[in-house]
Amino acid sequence: MSGCGAEKGLISIDEAFALIQCQAKTLATETLPLGECLNRYLAQAIVSQVNLPSFSQSAVDGYAIHSAHENLQDATFSVIGEIKAGSESDVQLRDGQAVRIFTGGKIPEGTTHVARQEIVNIESDKLIRLTEHIKAQADIRFTGEEIQCGQQLTELGQRINIGALAALSMAGVKTLEVFKQPKVAVVITGDEVAETPDDLQAGKVFDANGPLLKAWLQDYGLAVEIRHIADEAEQVTQCFEQLKQHYDVIITTGGVSVGDYDFVRPCAFEAGFEQVFWKVKQKPGKPLFFAEYTAQNHHCYILGLPGNPAAVYVCMQMYGKSLFDALQNQTQSLEWFSAILTHDLKSDARERFLRMHAYFEQGQLKLKSLAKQQSHMLSNLMQANCLVRIPAHIQPEAGMEVNGVFIRN
Repeated sequence: MSGCGAEKGLISIDEAFALIQCQAKTLATETLPLGECLNRYLAQAIVSQVNLPSFSQSAVDGYAIHSAHENLQDATFSVIGEIKAGSESDVQLRDGQAVRIFTGGKIPEGTTHVARQEIVNIESDKLIRLTEHIKAQADIRFTGEEIQCGQQLTELGQRINIGALAALSMAGVKTLEVFKQPKVAVVITGDEVAETPDDLQAGKVFDANGPLLKAWLQDYGLAVEIRHIADEAEQVTQCFEQLKQHYDVIITTGGVSVGDYDFVRPCAFEAGFEQVFWKVKQKPGKPLFFAEYTAQNHHCYILGLPGNPAAVYVCMQMYGKSLFDALQNQTQSLEWFSAILTHDLKSDARERFLRMHAYFEQGQLKLKSLAKQQSHMLSNLMQANCLVRIPAHIQPEAGMEVNGVFIRN
């Protein structure tokens, strides 16, 4: 067998995922106000300290009534008061009595039903008549019917999305203990970055990796420092020496292969990092490098990405997310879906992550592959909404079921 897919020393995609997830040491925890916890991971389960609702309340605008009769159509009631949301009354209803009540108003003692105002005729200031029959306990939200005091609300490790944040706020939760987010530095290596269109004539290229990584990390919720350094070993080593004490993760682009100016790996060793793995049997992103530095209970990781921007994008979506999630106690971070290819693909000696467009057709999730899949091309990301994993050494055909990950951004 020949070709780059047969190169010795390459590990599989699954081995790379497993090594990242088992090697990453969970960060410490911190307690934050609830409003600052969006997209954070919980370091402990949350138990409700209250009932929801905390008191029985009206589900509608209408009248709280007391009736000992079964058939209430055309029944009349004397109105003896009013209860607004946020207020209460010490009135106790007796048979044939009613209180005007509004949505969220506290149900007075003696209430058997709540009649929504749409089925009430006002006979006078003090008398109402029901136009329809209603069942007992209609339109009453009872104490604790949604959540009871002592009930577990969240799981350890649960991600706080907008819905969870709102639900916890309603339950009176003010602070959360969450895992700290990793401190991240990005190092863009290379002398080829163009500043102006004129620089393109000198063999340089515009920088996509810096904006790509900054935006990706911001979308994940992380602040980031970005440094550009030349392909000089002394500068690279010095940069790693400075960053390793203050950051949890260093993301690099370029300089991880075997060229004369690929200094990331040897300079990482010079700065005290130990290799976890180097080179994955995948396309794009084969020369992926992962290393760890440990000193006095501080861990810093280098995730060395290739220089081609599509490889940077794919590796961040797959391995970057896995690493950041694992540092926050998440070991199952990628959510794979299954879908159907709509056309044939060429085979390859390496597993591939292809940019595709997923869509529903007649209730079935289908995949359309996109052109321009080379690792230096990004234009198809204008249409892509997922990355699809294509196994090696097979001839994918239309109708084949494959797995993918949706691109969030």
